[in-house]
Amino acid sequence: MRHMNRIKTVCVYCGSGPGTNPRFAEAAEGLGRIFAENNVRLVYGGGSVGLMGAIAKSVLDHGGSVTGIIPDFLRARENALTKVQEMIVTPDMHERKRLMFDRSDAFVALPGGIGTLEELVEQLTWAQLGRHSKPIVLFNAAGFWAPFVALLEHLRAEAFIRAGMEVRFSAADSAEAVLVAVHAGAPSARPAADGALTEKF
Repeated sequence: MRHMNRIKTVCVYCGSGPGTNPRFAEAAEGLGRIFAENNVRLVYGGGSVGLMGAIAKSVLDHGGSVTGIIPDFLRARENALTKVQEMIVTPDMHERKRLMFDRSDAFVALPGGIGTLEELVEQLTWAQLGRHSKPIVLFNAAGFWAPFVALLEHLRAEAFIRAGMEVRFSAADSAEAVLVAVHAGAPSARPAADGALTEKF
């Protein structure tokens, strides 16, 4: 795989609940295994519940390394996973997000709720504004992110995403494809004149 030594840590945004589709947890567990097998350290929100717990426990179960970053007020609510190699407790959400960004080479979004969406959109916005060029990948498990991609296309069609301000990310349908997309950094994705949004892996 190309550029296997470029990406050492990946931040995963995902739900603190499991969702309704068992394929979401399967996706999280599969991605955790892939990370561990390829020596990619997981950076995540620090909880032991929902998809957060599923991916972190999978990384650990397969011999990988995990950094959890959780604000103090969520330690009890999200049942902070104490067996990770590194757990950082922050005073607030802003510090949590800053550290997650600083400690990560790339970002992956699994299914999740409004918090996951907010974190994902923030990274897309920062990339759009030229504040970082780290890969951003949607793990489109069971087609979860299809409505979001359609919304971005709608924003483009209405000229709120204009040429020169493209939203760049990749979409992947399997854990293996997520890793390919992360390491590739979508180098061949080039916005078309109308502001094409995504490259699939």
